[in-house]
Formats: sequence, C-alpha cells, structure tokens
Amino acid sequence: MKRNLILTALFFAGTYAMACTNFIVGKKASADGSVFVTYNADSYGAFMPLYHYPAARHETGEMRKVYEWDTNKFLGEIPEVPETYNVIGNSNEWQVTIGETTFGGREEMADSTGIIDYGSLIYIALQRSKSAREALQVMTSLVEQYGYYSEGETFSVADKDEAWMLEMMGCGPDRGKSKERVVWVAVRIPDEAVAAHANQSRITKFLDGRYVQVKMKDLLNPKTFAKAERILQKTKAQSLVVCSDNVVSYARAMGWFDGNDADFSYNAAYAKPDFSGRRYCEARVWSFFNRFSDDFSEYVPYAAGKEEHAKEMPLWIIPNKKVSLQDLRDAMRDHYEGTPFALDTTGDIGGGIFQMPYRPSPLSFKVDGVEYFNERPISTQQTAWSFISQMRSSLPREVGACFWFGNDDGNMVAYTPMYSCMTRRPKCFSGEGADDVTFSMDNAFWVCNWVSNMVYPRYAMMFPSLKEVRDSLDASYDRLQPEIEARALALPTTEERVRMLTAYSCQKGDEMLARWQQLAFFLIVKYNDMVVKPTDQNGTFERNQYGGGARVQRPGMPEQYAREFIQMTGDKFLVPEKEKQD
Repeated sequence: MKRNLILTALFFAGTYAMACTNFIVGKKASADGSVFVTYNADSYGAFMPLYHYPAARHETGEMRKVYEWDTNKFLGEIPEVPETYNVIGNSNEWQVTIGETTFGGREEMADSTGIIDYGSLIYIALQRSKSAREALQVMTSLVEQYGYYSEGETFSVADKDEAWMLEMMGCGPDRGKSKERVVWVAVRIPDEAVAAHANQSRITKFLDGRYVQVKMKDLLNPKTFAKAERILQKTKAQSLVVCSDNVVSYARAMGWFDGNDADFSYNAAYAKPDFSGRRYCEARVWSFFNRFSDDFSEYVPYAAGKEEHAKEMPLWIIPNKKVSLQDLRDAMRDHYEGTPFALDTTGDIGGGIFQMPYRPSPLSFKVDGVEYFNERPISTQQTAWSFISQMRSSLPREVGACFWFGNDDGNMVAYTPMYSCMTRRPKCFSGEGADDVTFSMDNAFWVCNWVSNMVYPRYAMMFPSLKEVRDSLDASYDRLQPEIEARALALPTTEERVRMLTAYSCQKGDEMLARWQQLAFFLIVKYNDMVVKPTDQNGTFERNQYGGGARVQRPGMPEQYAREFIQMTGDKFLVPEKEKQD
C-alpha cells in the first residue's frame, strides 16, 4: 500500500491539507455530564476565522454552491433544504458538533468526480441536523448521492447525548470499474468512554460480534433504535455500528479482502497504518489515552511505529477518572511531556537553546541520504484554530452548547467561550480586514500568531509569561460560566437568552484580543535582544534610581544546551589559560 496521502502531504510546507487531532468524551466519562469533542485544525499556513452560518429559510428550487473548503475550488451545486440552522465554528444551535482528521488511505479511492468535500460535508450537515444521528444520515446520504471529493476522513459526530466516530472514503473516479461512490462505517463511542483520532483510520473489525449492527434507516426511528439498544444491553457487545451496504463487498471486488466478513477490518483494507501512520498520528492518540490510564505502556511499541506486529490500541478506553474541561485543555496542549516521546526535556538540540517543544516541518528530512523524522505532538505550531465543544443535555440548547475557541496553537491561546446560539461573531474572530497574507492588529489569528512566534524560539525563557496570561483567562472564564448561565436561565424567553449569550461571547472575544495585544507589547519590552528586563510582582517594569530601566538580566545558555554545544564544537571556543609566570 502506498503511504497515506495526507502523510505524504505533510512533508511539503505550503500545503493546506489538514493534519488534525480530535478527542471525544462520552457524557458518563466527563466530570459534569457533558459530551465533549475537541479539534486542533492544523493547516500549515492557512488563515482560518471562526465560521458562522446564520439560521435561514430557503425557497423551493434554491441551490447551494459547493466550494472545496481547503482551496475554495467550485465543485458543483446541490438543492437547499427549506430550513438551515445557526452554526458557530463546528457546533450548531441544536448542540451538534462535527470534527475531523484526514487519513488519506488508498490513492486510487480518491474521487475527483465527487462534489462534496470533507469540509463542505461538515458545515452542510451542521446546518441541516438536530442530532448526531441525523448528522450521520445527512453526511452519508449526501456523499452517496453526489460523490465524495476528498481523501479518507475520520469524523467526530456528537450531540448532547452521544458521540460517534465515522470513517469515510470515496470509491475512485472510474465508474466503469466500480459503480460505487463511497464506503463508510460509524461506531458509537460508549457513554463511559473516551476516544481519539489523529490522521490515521482507527476503525478495525466491526462485524466480529463486538458491535450490534444498526441500519441507517433505523437510526432516526426511535422504536427500532431502542430495540438495538436492548440487544446491546442483553449481549456482550461493546457498542453500536452502522455502515454502508458495500463496505465489505467493495474491498472484495477490488481484491483487497478475501476472508470472512467477521475478519474484515476497515483500516486494514483501506488505510493500513504504516510507520508514519503510527508514529506521527497514532502516537497522539496514545498520548491522550495515556493521560487517563493507570498504565498504557503496553501500547508504546505500537505508537513508536517500529514493531510491525505490536499490539494495536483500542478504539476507545474507559478513563481512570472523570474528564474535566481543564483536562481537555491540558490534553490539547500536549507535547508528550513525561513520556518516551517527550519534546520538552529530552536534552537533544532539536529544541534549540531554549528547549522549544516544537519541531519544524516537514516531518521527514535526510542527512547524507539517510531519512530521519521529527516527533509530531498534539500541540503544534501550524494549528490555525483549536476548540473544545461542550454539549450538555441538562440545559436548554441555547445555554448547553459552549464552544471554547482559540485562534492558534492550543498551547499558546486561552480557550474563549463562544455559545453556539450566538447570532454574530466577535470582530476579532471574523475574517474582516485580514487574510492569509494580510496582518491585522484587530484579528485574533494574527495577534495570537504574532505572540506565539515571538515565544517559540525562546520558549523556556518567554513561555512562562504567556502561560500566566493564558491560565488567568481560562480561570476567569471558568469562574464566570456558572454565573453567566444562571443569569441566562433566569431570562423568560429563548430570544433574550440568545441575545445575552451573544453579547457575552462577543465581549469575551474582544477582551481576549485586547489582553493578547497587551501581552505582545509586554513580551517585546521584557525580552528584547535576548535579555530579560526585571519586573515586580505586579508585572510592572522596574526602574533604577535615576528613572531608567533597571539593569537587565542576561540568562545565557542553559547548562544542558551548553554541554551539547561543547560536545559539538570541542575546543573551538575554549578560553585559553594565561601563560604561567616563570
């Protein structure tokens, strides 16, 4: 099998192909009963705002133009539906959230004749769905009718009650060879479980008795779906699964599978993980699971990617504690700290003088004709935006869906609350006055990236200042959330709640931008020219007795790096001893 297309794409700077990370938390696995979905959108240079699609009604015969999300290429038209729902980011007013990670898979399965790409599929489904199950039906029916333009994709599809993992691939452009349009499978993640995916197909065997199979037509039928759940409770099956009718037969017809249905594995047939799929992608899943497991070391060989027959990781795990919002913030900011893949304190020179836990792209590089690689952590410098979507069945939908958003690397931003009912966006999260190559001081993407890119090369020196601001904002949002939601619930109408939460979300966005601008100016002054200007406990710059700035500190090289440096340079920079006096 050819290396996964997305992984090949990762080796070329300038591509906008997604290379992302998603986490899923079931409602019984979370600390407060929320269903959570997270998403790091890693775009390699693309400018991405907080998307907003207002609710709307459409006339009979109205058509929707479909443009590829990554390139804005026109793909075709589909009929509109009578009503579409309000969407903020990747969450809608009905508490439905959809995330994705691209895995590529078999090159010949990409369908250039399709007119629905993965990004359009997400936002069309969000505009048309009141539940995760309805979103699954919308997504699969669209690609079956119009064809799937993109490479292999894993989607997180969730609402306030449940979460699913959906994997999808086209069936190639040659209709003479195959009349099929798409193959897909969706597994419901148990309420007690957490799951993750990161640019590698993760669904393996699903017809071997571990799942109760449900037909798509039964997903939206309460009676038949309840029957499937009763069967699940009475058997030793782990969860529910729904799949395309052709998911096995297509692989047989193409000569990629010839065993019994019970032995069929989706990723083995269509996107078998190789070294890159495991080390660059599955390692991120491993790091997430490792946070919520007493001992996940048995899967280190699999995540490391060098043992072909290492034990593969499960699709989900039952966490060893209830997962909080802060746990997910921490997970989205992960650089393999404290693990065999750690990037922060390994002592190698890849992090530079100031131990930066980031590595440049492309992931692969050659020295004297020999290929090497960089670690690819969850938190990465090429993230365009990051979110944690919180969905709660205990609250009215206009209050229950909180979309925690940051317009940059999750480690380098505060997750700002954007309620999914809001009818407008903060200006800072829009694309107004900015794009990929146009900087704006009024735009969060650019201001946050400006700060991050100051910090990256002097990480150990400067990051504590950023972290202090980041964590203080996160904490303030957490303190305010119960109060704000109580005030919203006290309002007599839905319309009043929507207005209040819209105003609050926009206010927090504006305040975040102002605080980040202030942080940028502070960092420039404090760390100018690789020295450190002293500040007092309030962050005010100290002055000398004559009114000028206090004497600067010159930190020099950290001892660990200095030792590496001397090992590389030998006596070249050795200060000679003075000649001995006779």
